[in-house]
Amino acid sequence: MKRPATALLFCTLSLLSQLAHADIIDDAIGNIQQAINDAYKPDNDRVYHDDRDDDDSDRPQNTERSRQYDDRYRQLEDRRRQLDDRQRQLDQERRQLDDEENRLRDDYDR
Repeated sequence: MKRPATALLFCTLSLLSQLAHADIIDDAIGNIQQAINDAYKPDNDRVYHDDRDDDDSDRPQNTERSRQYDDRYRQLEDRRRQLDDRQRQLDQERRQLDDEENRLRDDYDR
């Protein structure tokens, strides 16, 4: 009885080992395919970029994009400054109102 049980155990382990190797190989192939798709997919932000492959045809588009970004950033900064100035004015008006209210209370209490 020992021999058939040992043979069965040995066969089971060898089959499981082969399945485990197949899963590992399948996972590795899937990871490689995903890496290739990520590297060459044009709509993805994670595009592989090698400076050695840089040609001058992309430069005008990049400079145009950079200029648009800079312009938009300046507009946002200008708007932020305007809002800060407006907030300072509102704070100053609030302090003046508080001062007037305090004076009115003081005058009424007398």
